[in-house]
Amino acid sequence: MSAAAAVVVYGATGHTGRFIIAELRRRGFATVISGRDAAQLGVLAAEWGDVVVRPATVDDASSLDRALAGAAAVINCAGPFAVTAGPVVEAALRAGIPYVDVAAEIEANVSMFADYAEAARKTDTPVVPAMAFYGGLGDLLVTAAMGEWTAADVAHVAYGLSSWYPTAGTRAAGQVSHQRRAGRRVRFADGALQYHDDKASEQDWLFPEPLGRRVVIAEFTMADVVTVPSHLAVPEVRTYMTVEAARDLAKEDTPEPEPVDALGRSNQIFVVDVLVRAGGVERRATARGQDIYAVTAPLVVEAVQRILAGHTRTTGVASAGAMFDAAGFLRALTPHLSVELPH
Repeated sequence: MSAAAAVVVYGATGHTGRFIIAELRRRGFATVISGRDAAQLGVLAAEWGDVVVRPATVDDASSLDRALAGAAAVINCAGPFAVTAGPVVEAALRAGIPYVDVAAEIEANVSMFADYAEAARKTDTPVVPAMAFYGGLGDLLVTAAMGEWTAADVAHVAYGLSSWYPTAGTRAAGQVSHQRRAGRRVRFADGALQYHDDKASEQDWLFPEPLGRRVVIAEFTMADVVTVPSHLAVPEVRTYMTVEAARDLAKEDTPEPEPVDALGRSNQIFVVDVLVRAGGVERRATARGQDIYAVTAPLVVEAVQRILAGHTRTTGVASAGAMFDAAGFLRALTPHLSVELPH
């Protein structure tokens, strides 16, 4: 297989990376797998049989340049993104190809918008951070719910997870974020990120079926507090997490995801319920599916496919909701997602 015009997957040997490779191949994309562990890449290549291997490390810019040479786009799924996002997006900008990542780390996404917007704009290069379950999906749902609204008073994004089997990458990224915040919590209010030491509180959230009423942790803050206000005039973005999932994440002995079907998905189900409010009027958008890591693959690959086809609304660094037609994007993810959007 030729590597020309292929999509490079950096961090290919990780849990989410494997789902992304499978989705790329399902859609007919030539694929280059990359990352720091050449031996593991070789094992993965033996499994797939028709991928090109190009090892690279983020502390060696020339190796990243070789990995991206002649490629059509790069998907970065190697966390912690505090370490990988900068070097990989810089390599993408040097190569003049689109960069998309699946970062859930709030500070890494803030840095992407702050540090690379000008370079991406000047080179007319699409850069989409947080194109994943956290950050991307919520942003698409909020954007679709708002419709023709250009502003709202508040956006609520409630994550209803039946459970959470965190991967090693999730745990590593969480540790990095915890250290960067010095253990503080974060919220987005009054139009800005605010770091604080307030204790977490709980409340009820009535999710659509199949979850129903669940106890959630309020201000379980995720990447939506970066993606949504990057392009929408919403001064307060609040995210919530079911208590069961938060407890799973907090336990050190919670196992990693185990496949239960032919697609390799775990038995985790999710409902993402979005409520936006403006001037006393409320609009809702909901997405349901199975396995937050598995669903990231169609999210990020759909983004790459649309970028390469020119089905975008802007260029430079932009969130999913700013880059794409949100409602059309979400509806294109059937059968991976079941969505309910305002008419």
